[in-house]
Order: sequence, then structure tokens, then C-alpha cells
Amino acid sequence: MFELRNKFRGENKELVKVAELKRMEQGRKTMEEFMQEFRRVVRKSKCKGRALIKKFKRGINEVIIRKLMKVERLSTSIEQWYEQAINLDRY
Repeated sequence: MFELRNKFRGENKELVKVAELKRMEQGRKTMEEFMQEFRRVVRKSKCKGRALIKKFKRGINEVIIRKLMKVERLSTSIEQWYEQAINLDRY
């Protein structure tokens, strides 16, 4: 009984963190501040790959997203997205 409850409790925590990722927005935070928060939630969500990139893009400010879309070669990894977003936020 306890094993079953603990299993669902753990899965529920992951789902809560995925939902939290979907709601996250950069707002007035710098990209670095937003990314620290985003990474903290990512670690607990087990979200990865394209789904993670999609959630990241959804949360960053419109100005940075427009700049990212003008980049010659879009990144394929979340780490590259982080790096490009930070660079674009600074300039």
C-alpha cells in the first residue's frame, strides 16, 4: 500500500513541476535570473528534449524570442538555447 502511494506521489510531483514550467514567465527578470529559476524547476520535472525547449521559449520575453528567431542557426539543445538567450538579453 505504501509503495503504491509513494509511487503516485512521486509522479504527481513531476507533473506539478511540468505544469509549473508551463506557467513560468521571464517578466522583468534578466535572462540569467529566469534561467536559474527555470533550471531549478527542470531538475525536478524530468522534462527534456524538444518539450523542454518549447516550455523555455514560451516563458521568455517576446523581444528575446524575436531575436532568437533571427539567429542563422537555431539551437538543438536546451543548453545552446540558454546560452543564446543570455547573449541576446545582454545586447
